[in-house]
Amino acid sequence: MTTFLDVLIGGLLLGGIYALIAVGLSLQYGVARVLNVSHGEFIMLGAFITWWTFTFAHFNPLVSLIISGPAIFMIGYFLHKTLYRSLLKSSPNIDVFEGKSLLASFGMLFIIQNIAIMIWGSDIEGYKYLNFGVQMFGTSFAANRLVTLGFALAIGLAFYIFLARTRMGKAIRAAAQDPYTAGLMGVNIDQVLAICFGFGVAMAAIAGSLLSMSYIIRTSMGLEYTIIAMIVVVLGGLGSIVGSFIGGLLLGFVASVVTTFWPSLTLIAYYVIFVLLLLIRPKGIMGR
Repeated sequence: MTTFLDVLIGGLLLGGIYALIAVGLSLQYGVARVLNVSHGEFIMLGAFITWWTFTFAHFNPLVSLIISGPAIFMIGYFLHKTLYRSLLKSSPNIDVFEGKSLLASFGMLFIIQNIAIMIWGSDIEGYKYLNFGVQMFGTSFAANRLVTLGFALAIGLAFYIFLARTRMGKAIRAAAQDPYTAGLMGVNIDQVLAICFGFGVAMAAIAGSLLSMSYIIRTSMGLEYTIIAMIVVVLGGLGSIVGSFIGGLLLGFVASVVTTFWPSLTLIAYYVIFVLLLLIRPKGIMGR
């Protein structure tokens, strides 16, 4: 029973974080058409901003969410307004733009990673936050993981409600389905695309902040999480926000099970699921 609950909580924790990561990438590619391979570097930035503010400024890590999220959103918004919009305007069609944006994202990956190494070095870092056990259902769970889980699920739910119920959320969904028609209906496509890219990297930064509360971090961690995000996005269905949530939770449970019983096979399990999905249902769980 204890092992089952450990796996369940661990799966929900990882799944919630993976969902936030994947939703960000899904917004960037599904709406803005940018396959952002530097996505994981923004996760790393969020993690190190939280570690930095906790270690040196003694900010509560949960408070740092309102620092890392908006700060990284502005960086993403500015990047799309300048770099990616210029690439879009200079591209004869969307296929050419996707290729150019992919190469630009590779450049961003190395730029962000090397700046981070210059600032924080290449050592493994971590901190202790709510480092005590909480008794539930006859077993003990780390308090920081329970708090991380609660915030990951709450942020994911709040963002889903934002997309479903608000005017901007409807504009984002319209731009994802048909940007040309959405533009004819009065949607400012350039603004929506920049906001989507900003939201995408902000979700990554928030996920990184939450990760840092329970796991060790390093400046080279980005690429690993970019790969995970891509697997989750394909698993859920390209461009599907709901699919990204489902795919993230599913992959989190798989990771929790494999890590508990065969920890050396975790990454292999990810790729096996990815390959099986491409063979059985290439459009993903919620793909259309």
